[in-house]
Amino acid sequence: MIHDARVLAIIPARGGSKGVPLKNVRDFAGKPLLAWTIEAALACREIDRVILSSDHPEIMEVARRHGCEVPFVRPSALASDQATASDVALHALKTLEEPFHYLLWLQPTSPLRTADDIRAVLAVMEREQCDSCVSVSPAPKPPEWMFRLNADATLSPVIKDVPSASNRQALQPAYVLNGAIYACAIPWFLRGKRFVDDATRAVIMDPKHSIDIDTELDFKLGELLLTP
Repeated sequence: MIHDARVLAIIPARGGSKGVPLKNVRDFAGKPLLAWTIEAALACREIDRVILSSDHPEIMEVARRHGCEVPFVRPSALASDQATASDVALHALKTLEEPFHYLLWLQPTSPLRTADDIRAVLAVMEREQCDSCVSVSPAPKPPEWMFRLNADATLSPVIKDVPSASNRQALQPAYVLNGAIYACAIPWFLRGKRFVDDATRAVIMDPKHSIDIDTELDFKLGELLLTP
């Protein structure tokens, strides 16, 4: 709880992962990938309730075993590639029929995100009285160095006419959404049905905490980051 405002954390984990089948329950450094996010959320005292939204029995069982509530089964229509995160969050809020003011969206593919990372985002929400805040990490390459590949295999710059693009130090730092933490005021979310707009605040997260597990290589890299 933040003052008198209750905080709901939703962990979305469908069974139809394409890159790595059932990756959310696959072992990651000694426990299921999903468990890392559950443990971080449960360790954050500001969160009043942590729930799972899933369509898959094995994922739901793993979540329960690690202390996460599973109050409903996600409809199959919301477990497809076409379903958006907003659709899934709206379904959860409607199904729970319980008053909360803040929503946290915590994807299980960010296992190195910590309770302190979550707390830092909530602190910005409280201090700035903003409607939404997300975690970001430094972009690995400047957007000024990025190109689109044309049909004839020539390159078109994503950002045109940039002076001194060859000098990285002269370029303004760029950041990317790392997918680890989305926080918003629920009344604002219900109006716009989105997590990010032009007024969304950002919290810079340690790149070591920001890995997003989507491939076999990500599993290996993530476990290496945990090695002392």
